[in-house]
Amino acid sequence: METLQFLHSYWAYLVLVVLILATFNALIKFFGDKEFDAKDFRISLFTLITMHIQLLLGIILWFTKGYFDEMSVGEVMKNDAVRKLAVEHPATMLIAVALVTIGYSKHKKKLVSKPKFKVLAIFYTIALALVLYMIPWNQWF
Repeated sequence: METLQFLHSYWAYLVLVVLILATFNALIKFFGDKEFDAKDFRISLFTLITMHIQLLLGIILWFTKGYFDEMSVGEVMKNDAVRKLAVEHPATMLIAVALVTIGYSKHKKKLVSKPKFKVLAIFYTIALALVLYMIPWNQWF
């Protein structure tokens, strides 16, 4: 259990760095009218992969933590700290992963560079904002 928590916590650093890189790459190249190349594809794909691995680790952790074993749903919802870890963090991160997945899928259907970067920039920026908002910063450092 501790190993899984360790992996989830430290893999999050990689996820955050890669998501920031992919987001800024898409924004800079969108506004700079650059061509979409293999490097851009790999960055967006690596972001998708790292986020999905983090999601899997998080899902396993969520089920093994037993938030609802000791407390009822009502008690969890009344406790701010537990609610954030048991409900708000997982739900928000799941939405962020969905946004990255949708953005990645939609960009593959575009044939021209500018629309590809636009889709990636929009979806990845929103996902990054959600991730930054919902990171449990007090537990991270």
